[in-house]
Amino acid sequence: MLTSTLRLDLPISPGAPGLTGMVFDVRRYSIHDGPGIRTAVFFKGCPLSCQWCHNPESRPARPELLLRPGRCIACGACVAACQPDAIRFTPPGDGVEGGTTTDRERCIDCGKCTLVCPAEAREMVGRPMSVGEVMAAIERDRAFYEGSGGGATFTGGEPLAQPAFLLALLRACRERGLHTVVDTSGFASWTILDEIRPFVDLFLYDLKLMDDARHREFTGVPNGPILTNLRRLAGAGHALLVRIPVIPGVNDDEENLRQAGIFLAGLPQAPPVELLAYHNIAEAKYAGLGQEYGLSGVRPPDAARMSQVADLLRGYGLDVRP
Repeated sequence: MLTSTLRLDLPISPGAPGLTGMVFDVRRYSIHDGPGIRTAVFFKGCPLSCQWCHNPESRPARPELLLRPGRCIACGACVAACQPDAIRFTPPGDGVEGGTTTDRERCIDCGKCTLVCPAEAREMVGRPMSVGEVMAAIERDRAFYEGSGGGATFTGGEPLAQPAFLLALLRACRERGLHTVVDTSGFASWTILDEIRPFVDLFLYDLKLMDDARHREFTGVPNGPILTNLRRLAGAGHALLVRIPVIPGVNDDEENLRQAGIFLAGLPQAPPVELLAYHNIAEAKYAGLGQEYGLSGVRPPDAARMSQVADLLRGYGLDVRP
């Protein structure tokens, strides 16, 4: 079911210049989020709950507490700052390392403990940023964009889940002559995509699972809107790069890959495809957010397996890029 946060029934209003959105990172000198050297703006909030998500902090559309226990120096400063009394402290001594434990049910994500932690073992992820603030960060690297053919990439999370904020940023980039990329799952209404697409130079479009039931199982949402929107963008002649995460035991079976190949080859304009090998380096983040990692024990595919997947998709005439 499409979530109400996407405002499926309403057109986008770009809002005032001071319009704000929820962002959890602005990464400079990115070289993996579109052509050239880019600034990647990570939107917070996503309607999908992919079990392999490597940015689990991007899911809730609100600031949240991230713990890094390995940095804790057992000073106990956070205990006194915690008004909900959600933190328990064990002092070091008598063979006990000492440290803190946080009751996630009592924690209200106020962030006061992060302000007193000298070791940065506690961090609030996500903050409101205005269009002006984001554009100031993007403009700092203009010289790199001009020399490399880069620009700004809006990713997440799901940027389409904050459509007015995204549209305002895209328009600001267009006014300044900056190349724009939107990295998206495609899970939104066509109304939203139709309003932003004139200001997007390239879509990085995720394609995860072709079977709707399995898509719901592993991402929490149906894939109908995703496939429909991809077909419409291809039909409109937009620049697209379809990115397929290759996840052992989830979507790397021959049936799913063949269905993906048939679907992509049958689009009005078959887009190039980039394969992304699954990795589990974000597993520690889940623990730090008080979440369980759904794919614990799944091993990344090796180079031979990635080559097999690429060859299978090339068999449908697709341009599969390394």
